[in-house]
Amino acid sequence: MRGVNGEQRVDRTANGLINGLLGVIIFSGSLPATRVAVLHFDPLFVTAARAAIAGVLGLCLLLAFKEKRPARADIVPLVIVAVGVVVGFPLLTALALRHVTSAHSIVFIGLLPLATAIFGVLRGGERPRPAFWLFSGLGSALVGGFALLQGLSASPIGDTLMLAAIIVCGLGYAEGAKLSRSLGGWQVISWALVLSLPLMLPLALILMPASFAAIGASAWFGLAYVSVFSMLIGFVFWYRGLAQGGIAAVGQLQLLQPFFGLALAATLLHEPVTWSMLAVTVAVISCVGGARKYAS
Repeated sequence: MRGVNGEQRVDRTANGLINGLLGVIIFSGSLPATRVAVLHFDPLFVTAARAAIAGVLGLCLLLAFKEKRPARADIVPLVIVAVGVVVGFPLLTALALRHVTSAHSIVFIGLLPLATAIFGVLRGGERPRPAFWLFSGLGSALVGGFALLQGLSASPIGDTLMLAAIIVCGLGYAEGAKLSRSLGGWQVISWALVLSLPLMLPLALILMPASFAAIGASAWFGLAYVSVFSMLIGFVFWYRGLAQGGIAAVGQLQLLQPFFGLALAATLLHEPVTWSMLAVTVAVISCVGGARKYAS
């Protein structure tokens, strides 16, 4: 029996890592896509529109599969998820990307695992071993040190907004992961989007540009990506992965996101990616293995 239970735990952890990695890959395109979108759209409109579009899609999914409504005790956690990942992170990053490049902002994503792990302890009841905090803290320190060396003084507004975005996103990730254990991954983000819909849909209509004549195809593509993939599909895999493999353990996969994001920023937006960016990214990625080993 112990062998069977052990195999089941291994399979669950492996599935969690796979789902988490798929979520990270999808999320890696979020900041480059947002950067493209805010070059033509107002950041407030991008935030409201992406939530409204994803909210309508989420509502359709819930109705199509006849999902039961969340329990009353789930409402407050769902509101926290909505504030963190539906409104807070998209809005703060969209505003930040008016001041910094997507390549610069992507480096801050390396702080997300630490924020997620902290909220996983506070909200999810997880207790990683001390060595986990050493590796997670080292990865985050590398990211923070890079930001300081690369121009924190050049754009204090952009970097402050990115730090605030990381905090609210970490809270939303941890809260959503805890809910996913009972509600399911795609149900959590769908209900959070639906709760936001009465606010975000009217706001999107109010903030809609008076004319779309000057809006380029790239901006529409960016808005479509963050609405469908970043706001909905990515969370289907991400929350499932966090619930299966543990918030602290799977959350460390976010350290890989800067690597994917920098590659996208360089290839799609032709933004400069320096050797120092790559060196920090490789060093941060090396922290994933150590943190993963001591996560439980």
